[in-house]
Amino acid sequence: MSSLISILEKNKHSFHPVVLFNTATDRLLQMDFTDANKALTKEVIEDVTKFDGYVNEQLGAANALYGIGGYAEHRTVYSRSSVFDAPDGGEPRRLHLGTDIWSKADTPVFAPLGGMVHSFKFNDAYGDYGATIILLHQLEGTAFYTLYGHVSLKDLALVEGQYINRGQEFAHFGEPHENGHWPPHLHFQIISDLELKEGDYPGVCRLSDKDFYLKNCPDADLILQMNQYI
Repeated sequence: MSSLISILEKNKHSFHPVVLFNTATDRLLQMDFTDANKALTKEVIEDVTKFDGYVNEQLGAANALYGIGGYAEHRTVYSRSSVFDAPDGGEPRRLHLGTDIWSKADTPVFAPLGGMVHSFKFNDAYGDYGATIILLHQLEGTAFYTLYGHVSLKDLALVEGQYINRGQEFAHFGEPHENGHWPPHLHFQIISDLELKEGDYPGVCRLSDKDFYLKNCPDADLILQMNQYI
């Protein structure tokens, strides 16, 4: 993993933006989905219309094009869905493994570097990814994956093995009915070992499993290069 992080850091200036962002004029808002954010009441997070309204109000008040954040964040918002609960009633999943970018539905998503379509899937359970795409990349002889969750169903008109060029527009932020019933956003995640999964990989883990998953899923900003503009 240290090798992958080093390779990504070395090549950071070659990545195409995953979303269009003018660093001179556009603003980013760091968003907090932990229990420290008292505005995110149970009533808000369990009603997608109210949740969407909250996100839009925050972006509007900050005059921000995107809200961003969440890597390694311990989030209470996952209590809204049984997807994140343990079947045996044990420890739930709450630690976020990617970076979320919040904005309007149909916001275009671009490939940061060339890659092959590894797999895709409609993970339709309430609170899940919804439409999901995973790309396989190779950089300096090291293979790794990028995952794009909560995209539009129209974006799943793909073929496994299809090549996606650097800078190619290949996905869009999905509407709630196709993105797992969330306010429109992109979950972007880097994965070293996909563990033979297809069209899906945990984007949230148990706190007790954080050492493994944070090593396997390094900070997505290594590619996004956006946090410096918050």
